[in-house]
Amino acid sequence: MNDIIEQDPELTVIDSLHEALAQNDHELARSVVAELHPSEIADVIESLPSRARDNVWHLINPAQEGDVLSHLQDSVRSEFLEQIPPDKLADATKNLDADDVADILQDLPDALANNVLHAMDEQNLQRLASVLTYPEDTAGGLMNIDVISVRADVSLEAVARYMRLLADIPPKTDNLMVVDRDNHYLGVLPLTKLLVKAPETTVDTWMEEEPCLPTNMPKAEVAKIFEQRDLVSAAVIDDEGRLLGRITIDDVVDVIQAAAEQAVRSMAGLGEDDMFSPVLVTTKRRAIWLGINLMTAFLAAWVIGQFEDTIRELVALAVLMPVVAGMGGIAGSQTLTIAIRGIALGQIVKANIKPLLKKELTVSIFNGMLWSCVVAGIVIVWFDNPFLGLIIGIAIIINLIIAAFAGAIIPLALRRYGIDPAIAGGVILTTVTDVVGFMSFLGLATIFLVA
Repeated sequence: MNDIIEQDPELTVIDSLHEALAQNDHELARSVVAELHPSEIADVIESLPSRARDNVWHLINPAQEGDVLSHLQDSVRSEFLEQIPPDKLADATKNLDADDVADILQDLPDALANNVLHAMDEQNLQRLASVLTYPEDTAGGLMNIDVISVRADVSLEAVARYMRLLADIPPKTDNLMVVDRDNHYLGVLPLTKLLVKAPETTVDTWMEEEPCLPTNMPKAEVAKIFEQRDLVSAAVIDDEGRLLGRITIDDVVDVIQAAAEQAVRSMAGLGEDDMFSPVLVTTKRRAIWLGINLMTAFLAAWVIGQFEDTIRELVALAVLMPVVAGMGGIAGSQTLTIAIRGIALGQIVKANIKPLLKKELTVSIFNGMLWSCVVAGIVIVWFDNPFLGLIIGIAIIINLIIAAFAGAIIPLALRRYGIDPAIAGGVILTTVTDVVGFMSFLGLATIFLVA
């Protein structure tokens, strides 16, 4: 089985499970699931319809249930949380990191979450208390309180003895957090220093400065700092600078992945649906998006209708209209993507908006001149009409310039009014490029070819 999985992991696992479940061969299905990491089990579950998900869940080793829950996307995890008794859920999550348990509890209704908390032992309740105090989209909500701290004035030899007494350290520990007598964060002691430096030297000799994160820092900012500083872990402090916990790279990867998925879903107008979410729920969410697009399509159709007589006299215009609108749409989308990315990364500020706009307009002018000549040449050869080629060339230049301007301005305007540019930007841009493309092309044709 391992050899097959290595050749084609996702396809082989899903097909094997489907085949085993269809044949009621629970032993084969159990053997497939047993070979997978909890995150891989979560991926497989998300790839299956609801009924098959339940069957796979019952094949999971109870000791892995908490880990699998922590890796499931929110909408899928909610399906299982509704079915798991509070005492069993408390037992399944007792060995998870506090931030993972907090994520799971925040997906539960308040009454059910309280039942789970009552079923937990005192130690786990204390681990959760500090994390649940903060919103899940902040550094405080992401942090894990399993952290080793040492004083700055002790020797490396004393620290080494302390580590041996612990017998174990939290996973992904690359640094020891250095604090003073009042637990104020001072810096970090890399484990490598502990191993190679003279035992009689003190911690403050080899202590390094690393950024610390306030509890209210948004998770997007946390991810940005980890990316910029190449961090594996970072300390989380309260308003008075006292050490509360740490955030590790695995949590930041989850944040980045979730943000990327949300960006892709937003551009298509999708919500938190998973692949096999209920048909009626998915239909309702997508219907709203389709309705918005329908209104913009009717607006473009209305513009075309204003030139009905022009199109009737010169049918070639109807053939060529999509070319003008399509070129503008692609050019605008390129600028829109650059702008949305810049906003997401915090790279677009008031000082560089004007240079960005100037650069995008210049690019659109150059591309407009290039491709208008290409399209005009094709149209002249195709329809044997030089004036038609000239008009479509001018229309393309106009549309590409407007598209670039709109692609840069729309996301900035949406951000100012608190609207996610990834959700609404594409629809507005498409409307602008269609309307401007049709009006410029058909308007010029009406003036110079038909009148």
